[in-house]
Amino acid sequence: MVVTERCVGCATCMLVCPKDAIRVEGRAEINRELCEECRKCMLYCPLEAISYVTPELTQKS
Repeated sequence: MVVTERCVGCATCMLVCPKDAIRVEGRAEINRELCEECRKCMLYCPLEAISYVTPELTQKS
């Protein structure tokens, strides 16, 4: 999960996260160790500021 520049820190994602993997200090930050990639944050974000990135794409150098 990636938080984009669209994020305004409304905290909707933090409220819907079942694993408490998101904190908001200005902009949302996702703790990758706690995140189970359920995508609720992405689905509920009113600004579509969270995107899903497959692990294969983030591991390439």
